[in-house]
Amino acid sequence: MKRPEILAPAGSMETLIAALRSGADAVYAGGRRFSARNSAVNFSDEELADAVRLCHLYGAKLYLAVNTVISDSEAGDFCDYIRLSSFIGVDGYIVQDWGAAELIRRTVPDAVIHASTQMSVHTAAGAALLKKLGYVRVVPARELDKDTLKRICREDVEVEVFVHGALCMSVSGQCYMSAMMGQRSANRGCCGQACRLPFSAVGNKNCAALSLKDLSLLRHTDELKEIGVDSLKIEGRMKRPEYVASAVNELGKALDGGSPDMQTLKGIFSRGGFTDGYFTGDRHNMFGVREKEDVTAAHDLIPKIHELYRSERAVHDVDLHICINSGSPVSLTAVCGDISVSVTGDVPDTAVNRPTDKAAAEKQLSKLGDTVFRFAGLSARIDDGLFVPAGKLNELRRRVTDKLADAVIKKNTPVYHISDYSPAVSNNRQVNGCAPLPVRTFCRSAEQVYAAAELSQFVMVPVDLINEVMQNGVTADKIIAYPPRFVTDEDKLAAQLSELKNAGISRLLCHTPDSVALGLNAGMLLHGSFTLNVFNSFSADYLKSIGLQDCIVSFEAKTQQIRQMCTSLPLGAVIYGRLPLMLTRNCPIRNEVGCSKCTGQLIDRTGRSMPVACSKEYVEVLNQDILFAPDEFGFLSFGAVWLSDEDTHRTVAAVTGQKPSRPTWGLYHRGLQEVL
Repeated sequence: MKRPEILAPAGSMETLIAALRSGADAVYAGGRRFSARNSAVNFSDEELADAVRLCHLYGAKLYLAVNTVISDSEAGDFCDYIRLSSFIGVDGYIVQDWGAAELIRRTVPDAVIHASTQMSVHTAAGAALLKKLGYVRVVPARELDKDTLKRICREDVEVEVFVHGALCMSVSGQCYMSAMMGQRSANRGCCGQACRLPFSAVGNKNCAALSLKDLSLLRHTDELKEIGVDSLKIEGRMKRPEYVASAVNELGKALDGGSPDMQTLKGIFSRGGFTDGYFTGDRHNMFGVREKEDVTAAHDLIPKIHELYRSERAVHDVDLHICINSGSPVSLTAVCGDISVSVTGDVPDTAVNRPTDKAAAEKQLSKLGDTVFRFAGLSARIDDGLFVPAGKLNELRRRVTDKLADAVIKKNTPVYHISDYSPAVSNNRQVNGCAPLPVRTFCRSAEQVYAAAELSQFVMVPVDLINEVMQNGVTADKIIAYPPRFVTDEDKLAAQLSELKNAGISRLLCHTPDSVALGLNAGMLLHGSFTLNVFNSFSADYLKSIGLQDCIVSFEAKTQQIRQMCTSLPLGAVIYGRLPLMLTRNCPIRNEVGCSKCTGQLIDRTGRSMPVACSKEYVEVLNQDILFAPDEFGFLSFGAVWLSDEDTHRTVAAVTGQKPSRPTWGLYHRGLQEVL
């Protein structure tokens, strides 16, 4: 079994150094823009160039996180940034946005692209689709168990798995809570971590019902190696260097067959300990918060951990060869693998007392302790009776190692074909007129389907309900099949879609690459959900190119941003409904009070109540207020109504555009906090 890559976070240059000196094989970092951790220090352009050189000196890789959704107005700057970072020599790009990935391909055709965990991939079919579309690596959702990961690893694509660090309550890429509550979008790199605040099913102000313990799979490294995971990823671009150093060190220990020191890791940072619940399938006891003892434990550990990265780490064996010949300049050659460099010095003097021999030369030349090079041996051709001062030998050693360092960096730095592609400037979409938009209605119950069917262009029906509603008169041509937002049984869903297709259901709503892939495999017509996070024209165009018929745009976009999406793919917007703030595998109500006492809601610290929609495999935390924007999008092709568990009367009211008692415009007017 090959040894997986140790992939460490680098939110600053100090953290990058800590990661490399502690044994990381690769790091992931972000620039000052387009990074999903905008609150980290991150790297300026100049710092990024230095970071790339340092990584390549160590023989490590640097993957650049450009894993936010971007707007049309940012596309030009984004392409310039990709050009710059490719010229610098980053080793790959971590991407969430469909359109951003396409812009990278056009700007740097041979760039290496990784599918971020924010793409919400949780099936082998989704991973296989992304491989087909040119992604070299997939980072699956953190909520997957061992068997699902094993299945994904059988696909011909690199697989990167989070093994240590903070766990979001929500599936990555599917959390809109921070955006809706404070205009700080996780998909735009500005998550405010609202989930760590007090929430409770029963109004307990000391309960953090949406806070999970930190993840740690360090005890499962043998299993991860066995199933074929290529890269083991540590979360924490906003963590301090000591945290990264200790995690890298303990992960390296585990990969080498040792026992990781979990007490040290718990002491440096945890939320009441760690969990492996998703990987093992045992999702009990996964919730936790940062306690006072968690904070104080780190104080005494930090000086000890600092020793892990105080000095350079030797990673390259170097053989040296020196020639000291009468009448010729002294020459020193360094050989590192297939790299050889040489430097020359002065002509040696005639020895007055003690001539320079091999032992004397080796004493000075072997002192490589302040470099990444490890002395492997010295060969020498030295004429009798000659003398080279120790200072001159030291100078030769410094010069040859500097030259060797440059050669190692050059060898490890990829060279790309960089185009002068410039994205076209979008124009405002034309208004279709004053006629009401055709409405598509998502229904959670059969009763909602019956109430909405005659009033809607299409009804989006959960796959498990379709047979029932068809037996009661709803025709196949009226239905868009609605698969689970999180697929836990890929084979079951594939079989359901095949049966539905044979029964005349030809349309599928697609939430993630998984449902896109399964829909394509079933030969269905594909309709994109807002959960694909389409925020720009390039994403829309790309989704059309792979087979989508239309798509609901991200409800995090302002109306003006949506108007600027110039694409031939028909677009729609959510115009009514309780927007889902969070998609999670763990039920916060069940954890707090148990299913028998289910309250169906969460209450925040201000007393606001948010409904919780439950299914067998996941729950959705919904917004308290109902979005109401029926007259906002006359320039789009359709509007989408997103119903919660409401009665038939309210269903009809929603579809006919009747104003709810507590409406909100959502983010369509106020927009998101600007990314600096």
